[in-house]
Amino acid sequence: MKALRPLPSVIDYNQLFTSMMKIKPDPSFAIIISLYKQLLLLGLPPNDYSLNIMANCYCRLAQIDLGFSVLANSFKLGYQPDIMFFKTLINGLVYSNNLVNAVKLLDKIVKLGLKPDIFTYGTMFKGLCRTRNHIGALNLLRKMESHGCCIPGVVIYSTIIDCLCKDNLLAKALNLFSEMKTKGIPPDVVTYNTLIRGMFILGQRRDSLQMLTEMLDNAILPNVQTYSTLIDMYCKGGEVAKARALFDSMSKRKLVPNVITYNALLDGYCLRGELHKAEKLMDQMVKDGCKPNVVTFSCLINGYCKSRKIDKVLALLHEMPLKGLTPNVVTYNTIVDALCKDNILSVAYQLLHEMESHGVKPNVITWNSLLDGLCKGEQINEAMTLFREMESNEVIPDIITYNILCDGLCEAGRVGEAMEFFVTLPAKGLHPNLYTYNIIIKGLCKNGNLNEATELLRTMEDNGCPPDACTYNTIIRGFLCGKDVKKALAFVITMRRKGAAADAHTISLFVSLITDHAVGNSDKALIRNFFEI
Repeated sequence: MKALRPLPSVIDYNQLFTSMMKIKPDPSFAIIISLYKQLLLLGLPPNDYSLNIMANCYCRLAQIDLGFSVLANSFKLGYQPDIMFFKTLINGLVYSNNLVNAVKLLDKIVKLGLKPDIFTYGTMFKGLCRTRNHIGALNLLRKMESHGCCIPGVVIYSTIIDCLCKDNLLAKALNLFSEMKTKGIPPDVVTYNTLIRGMFILGQRRDSLQMLTEMLDNAILPNVQTYSTLIDMYCKGGEVAKARALFDSMSKRKLVPNVITYNALLDGYCLRGELHKAEKLMDQMVKDGCKPNVVTFSCLINGYCKSRKIDKVLALLHEMPLKGLTPNVVTYNTIVDALCKDNILSVAYQLLHEMESHGVKPNVITWNSLLDGLCKGEQINEAMTLFREMESNEVIPDIITYNILCDGLCEAGRVGEAMEFFVTLPAKGLHPNLYTYNIIIKGLCKNGNLNEATELLRTMEDNGCPPDACTYNTIIRGFLCGKDVKKALAFVITMRRKGAAADAHTISLFVSLITDHAVGNSDKALIRNFFEI
């Protein structure tokens, strides 16, 4: 084309650019830009269509500034960009998550007298909701209504309702739901599915079933997503029989369960320990042409871990690559935790290295499971070594990590080291929780440091972490073991004032002191008074 004389027109180049834009899955944006520059060097002036294509190429390459430079060039050449040109720029801003400027540009083009279509608005709503910006989405909805270019429909309302539900703003979602019905916009199955799921996640099961009833009363038939949500809801509520009945009824409505539906029911069986039924369901799944995914295997693995059938767990883990599936960090963490709880630490270590070799980075949960296994197995030195290895792997310890280590150190009688960890927590940006305080107080009491334990209990309250029954029982037992009955009973009175009660272990210590010859009669009288109280 370039060798022809006279040169082809810009229209011929535009046809070439348009064809190249349609190449799937990866249009040759960079090549189109290169050809466009050659066109300019040949002295062929671009038209508005060429400029629109260039702006689209730059936006698709996330070079938004260059896209706007094309807009400036368009004005210089005397063209008046149309709505499609601006739509291209808005799409570029949305896909680059520059939603603030996308909204500003939309306002400007409306002031210029151009009328955005429903697809332009739809793109912006999807972008805002994808970034969980429900405030921006609601503001845009009001602007859309005031612009008067087009009327928001069920898709836009459903998109915003879904965003609100994902942010647990169910009341706002229901208000928007009522608004759309008042404006004569009938909700569809997607709208109802979103609300049913949102109510279920917030534990409002009865409301979600009422929403289902409303949906059926409005002659809106449930789809696969509806059934999947309901099956998941019943399974998590322990009503697997009802979930199975729903699953079986899908075929009567000629609905084909998808992998999400199967996984929901499979997880229900696993949670109840009905692993034989779970295996049969997985066989049915394969027979029906629904390919199991990582979640499917993870559900089964979790079920077998809870049943402590480690051989079966490892068999499933090794079966996954044969099915073309790569275990994720959740799958590995489930198995590592089960192995550590069964004190099979050597295999747990092997899995840690296997994860790394397969490109799955162990996270803080993985390391915490291993640390807990070592501490529970009284291998505190090995746990400290592993902790240092964890830090060298740039995994940031959380409060659970330190709770595990403090507990292990206290149980090993190394309370001083546990206290060193404890006092450095604020500097690490971590705040001790109730479990942390209880661990340290227990360690101090066990070590005979009762005054320090008492002071720490006061510190708890000052730091907004009120002691619970476990805290008081621990410190009471500490004083009883030290034969300080008066202080123990003083804490009993405080504990009862706080609405807590002595546990069986504490009561048994009081009983044993009554028959202890080393305890004076006055203290025994106080103990008897304790039982009378």
